[in-house]
Amino acid sequence: MGRFARAGAMVGALVLTASLALTGCGGDQEKPTFVSGEQASGDPSSSVTPDPSISPSDAAPAAPTLTVSPADGAAGRPVSTEISARLPGGGTVSKVVLTNAKGAAVAGRMRRDGSSWVPSAPLKWGTKYTATVTGTGKDGATSQGTSTFTTMAKPKSMIGSGLYLFDGKTYGVAMPVVAEFSPGIPKKDRAAVQKRMFVQTDPPQPGAWHWVDNGTQAYYRAPKYWKTGTTISVRLALTGIPLSNGRYGNVDRSATAKIGRALEMTVDNATKRMTVSENGSVIRTLPVSLGKKSTPSSSGTMVVMEKKESTVFDTRDEPDPENQYVTKIDFAQRITWGGEFIHAAPWSEGVQGRRNVSHGCVNVSMAEGRWLFGRTLVGDPITVKGTERGLAPGNGWTAWNLSWSQFVAGSALPVPKGGQDAPF
Repeated sequence: MGRFARAGAMVGALVLTASLALTGCGGDQEKPTFVSGEQASGDPSSSVTPDPSISPSDAAPAAPTLTVSPADGAAGRPVSTEISARLPGGGTVSKVVLTNAKGAAVAGRMRRDGSSWVPSAPLKWGTKYTATVTGTGKDGATSQGTSTFTTMAKPKSMIGSGLYLFDGKTYGVAMPVVAEFSPGIPKKDRAAVQKRMFVQTDPPQPGAWHWVDNGTQAYYRAPKYWKTGTTISVRLALTGIPLSNGRYGNVDRSATAKIGRALEMTVDNATKRMTVSENGSVIRTLPVSLGKKSTPSSSGTMVVMEKKESTVFDTRDEPDPENQYVTKIDFAQRITWGGEFIHAAPWSEGVQGRRNVSHGCVNVSMAEGRWLFGRTLVGDPITVKGTERGLAPGNGWTAWNLSWSQFVAGSALPVPKGGQDAPF
């Protein structure tokens, strides 16, 4: 089994744009506006004489008052703040305009459920903003509310975050969206953080998030592998989001990537052969050698996480001297964090297809290793069956090693049947 450090280069697309946030409550209520008729002005000639034949109950109803959040005068708001409003008796927000102290408009859009308006980028630290919100009541009457608030100064204690996705790259059909956090996100904060992690697919496909137990990673996937040709757009809009441990999100990250052809690899320990299928048709079968009994390969569905045409496996930190070695490896494709790879192994070609002799890796010949390396993408799935050890959760991108019901059970927010639609 080969081992080397998790390369920082894998933390792809550590660039995100977006911002959202927590909203406050309350705020000054605006005076009712006139829906019909004329409003008296300071000019006596423009005054309206009440018609005594019209009773107060016959007069046009005043527009409902609208309460904006954050409240007017609020200070120290997170730069992830979203704008929301409440209309007594119900209604919907029809328009939000957010401007900075210079009067420049801030871009953003409403969540699909209408619960809040999300700025397209983090707000600035220590800056005053004015939100003007227009709402429509259930009776069709419109009202408007305004709130001026100030964001907090930049905090010192932040979490680290990463996004395993490179902007503009093409991935295999099993590529999960992988968000990483250091330190991990406490359970009590995961729902708020997850609400700020946006994924959109084209063509649209429902999906869900699943948190690894220690909160250091969260995966997003669909009920089935992504459709070929899908575009995935991701925003981890976490700048300034407050956590219960006193830390704040450090940065927004984003990426847009493509899903390529559907290539799948299946390895059966009983036959010691790998079957390679592309777009539903078998294109090759090849002999393999898996891990010997003392160092078995993991059974389960894994994902190609990185590819190295040439590298060095250095396992001198292994406690068992039998498993210590330094070896040059060609056509290596990582499938677990624990050091399992698909790679060329010319030293085991004589037993490939007949006997397991590896330290946990999937050994193939030099020729087959070169061929396979040239066909695969990061994100291609490989399923290994029939070995002595099951795949441990979190040992690699294990999102697809769970049934859909098991996967959605790891979400911090309720997931509708079939999956969660995009928030916008």
